[in-house]
Amino acid sequence: MLKQINLKNKVALVTGAGKGIGKACAIALAQAGAKVILISRTKSDLEKVDKIIKKTKGSSKSFVCDVTNRTSFNSIVNSLSKLDILVNNAGSNRPEHFTKVKKENMDYLVNLNLKACFNIAQICTKKMLEAKNRKKIGGSIINMSSQMGKVGGPIRSVYNMTKFGLEGLTRGMAIDLAKDNIRVNTVCPTFVLTPMVKGFFKNTKFRKEMIRNIPLGRVAEVSDVATAVAFLAADSSSMITGTSLVVDGGWTAQ
Repeated sequence: MLKQINLKNKVALVTGAGKGIGKACAIALAQAGAKVILISRTKSDLEKVDKIIKKTKGSSKSFVCDVTNRTSFNSIVNSLSKLDILVNNAGSNRPEHFTKVKKENMDYLVNLNLKACFNIAQICTKKMLEAKNRKKIGGSIINMSSQMGKVGGPIRSVYNMTKFGLEGLTRGMAIDLAKDNIRVNTVCPTFVLTPMVKGFFKNTKFRKEMIRNIPLGRVAEVSDVATAVAFLAADSSSMITGTSLVVDGGWTAQ
């Protein structure tokens, strides 16, 4: 029997929801029936996503927050009546050759891609566990990783380090939270047409080289990633935890 992606009566929180992958995930979860909590640093971006969701008769509420501020994020989560789904998406990259990595860039990426992701997941898990029927209704945490959490890449040593770390965190979380029926997985995209990647692709040589490494011969769309996230968020994936859904067009198969 086919299980549907149905998130009716679920509350989902998405970090980095103002643009790119986070925006697409928030819209997809709303389309599947979830009430979506949008988190981003930029109010104008949140307003645009809110407007799109409400146009399709979805439900959303937005908060301006820098996710590296644990106190601020904790306050937002504690104000929620309940939480069922987390899309731990906020992250970034500052490409540099290993020998030229600046300390401030390494600290920035580790603080955002690893430490903040840990804090966000821990805070959201505690909120999920407030529900007395959590074991019955389940929960889902999706940490946004990358194909670079599976293989190395040029001028991406720090990004590699943070995403490999996120893969390890996900597996440890999945084991600790299985008894509460909270599933934890990652989604690992290849290069996706987001504002950040479009900036990287201004370098034509880099763009051609990256596409050559994708057997399907194209970069991913945000909808490819959002669909994978919605699947992992719903009961359609109720037996899947502690693993990765790789959306890379075959990059890591080589």
